[in-house]
Amino acid sequence: MATGELNPSHYPAQRAAKVVQHYLNTHYGSPYKLFGLERVYSAKAEDVADSGRKYQLEISVHEIISNAKEKCSAEVFFPRGEKQLSPQVQVSSCEELFKIDAKPEEEALFQQYKTNKILRTEKRLPDSYGNMDPEMTPFWHLSIVASSFIMLTESTENTLYNMAQVANITQLATENDQLKFDCHVLLHEMVSQEIPQWKLLFTWSPAEGVKVLQTEQLPHLHEGEKHPKTN
Repeated sequence: MATGELNPSHYPAQRAAKVVQHYLNTHYGSPYKLFGLERVYSAKAEDVADSGRKYQLEISVHEIISNAKEKCSAEVFFPRGEKQLSPQVQVSSCEELFKIDAKPEEEALFQQYKTNKILRTEKRLPDSYGNMDPEMTPFWHLSIVASSFIMLTESTENTLYNMAQVANITQLATENDQLKFDCHVLLHEMVSQEIPQWKLLFTWSPAEGVKVLQTEQLPHLHEGEKHPKTN
């Protein structure tokens, strides 16, 4: 792995920056607030003794729903060791994005679904042609936020994760004033071209955000097996 200044468009910088996206979604994401990586302006890597590698990044972050963008500074540390540990992330200079207020939309969605008598199941968000019922878009966003917990945990210097598809999502009975979901997602690891499958159990409310309760990895698919294009 190279050290010093990195080419912002090359994989080492892009992989580290993608981790920042997953971090932001786990901390600030919601059905109406979703973060994406727009651009890497600069990147620098350094070895930290024998403990790992640190990346210092200047990036542009895109809040997709409001179409707001902001330049942010970030630091990503990938620990080394026999056991894979999650990367550590620090982000600064993104305060305006964090202040985006989606509470009215979140509260309306929460009130609409918390007393559902018929608990619905949806499959293939989006479908193989990239289409999705607009009513299901908030649940697609919720699934991306929940999956970001997995993509953040699984990320290394040699991976690049994106969300591919929600194979199915089922709303469960509301508990403790939290909407609860059982979800099966397909991710896309773009370096290996594998399609990791995960089952998640998670909750959400406007007050508490997304909380992932359980995760289970299922057998992999490979690029060439049927799946939609990555977002």
